[in-house]
Amino acid sequence: MTERKNGLTYADSGVDIDAGNRLVDLIKPMVRATARAGADAEIGGFGGLFDLKAAGFKDPVLVAATDGVGTKVKIAIETGLHAGIGIDLVAMSVNDLVVQGAEPLFFLDYFACGKLDPEATASIVAGVAEGCRESGCALIGGETAEMPGLYKDGDYDLAGFAVGAAERGTLLPSPDIAPGDVVLGLASSGVHSNGYSLVRKIVAQSGLGFEAPAPFAPVLTLGAALLTPTRLYVKSCLRAIRETGAVKGLAHITGGGFTDNIPRVLPKHLGVSIDLTHLPVLPVFKWLAEQGGIAELELLRTFNCGIGMIAIVKADAVEAVTEVLTASGEHVARLGEVVPASGDQRVLYSGALDLAL
Repeated sequence: MTERKNGLTYADSGVDIDAGNRLVDLIKPMVRATARAGADAEIGGFGGLFDLKAAGFKDPVLVAATDGVGTKVKIAIETGLHAGIGIDLVAMSVNDLVVQGAEPLFFLDYFACGKLDPEATASIVAGVAEGCRESGCALIGGETAEMPGLYKDGDYDLAGFAVGAAERGTLLPSPDIAPGDVVLGLASSGVHSNGYSLVRKIVAQSGLGFEAPAPFAPVLTLGAALLTPTRLYVKSCLRAIRETGAVKGLAHITGGGFTDNIPRVLPKHLGVSIDLTHLPVLPVFKWLAEQGGIAELELLRTFNCGIGMIAIVKADAVEAVTEVLTASGEHVARLGEVVPASGDQRVLYSGALDLAL
């Protein structure tokens, strides 16, 4: 082959192919650990394979979801704490799958950066693999893109893509949701992965650095506390769906909070009545509300406030569903019930949030 004098290389432009290959070697064992029936979770090919028959499905409907983690990555970048962000990535998609009654089957990730740091990126993928294991889905592929000039050195972003399945006729929400059905709330682990542009603005306004002790969790730094990974609700919700047959609908509380997410799973003529005195507000939200002077309705439309998943269940099966969810590690609160919609208001609030620090 002809050699050119002073010829440029891809590395001269800022893209390190060897670093990419090192990353693949680092993450292969993590990926293999996510193997499940239907996928061997091997990477390196041009596409990932999944065998629905081997997974035990007879007449499946596929359900797909995609998401990222928003500006929460800025806190991870600024603190150098990357381990949990991969769990967030998985959770934001697989929690959306289970809302439709689907079992997550496989996951793919996309990671873009300015300059690839194999070790730091491997810690992120380790979180992705952990989230996949906890959700019972295989990590069957992904893509790493090193893009100098588009991202600064040290900056990155990531996106995730999940596919699940449910047997035909079992998808949620159920068409028989009716007034009198009970609304249960499953506790969140923290802010999860929504509202971080406001969170970061509040932190800047507070004058605290991310390395300072968290006022609402003094054993942690503020950065570590705000990076608490999103809770994964897959196994507990699937168990409740399958064992009780009484879960009519689920709503993942993400951007838009209670106000915008709960109506997404309700018939147009129905709403819900929520008693805010029954909502277990986490200390982080009390601190954010106090520091930012955030109005109650704004909190409820921006953050999960302490409840990351809503379940709509048959009134005569509340105890059974609660027992299954509790046995699966969830903290369950009875928040209200399904009611006829009141004009454009689909979520009716009574009482007030306990925001006392």
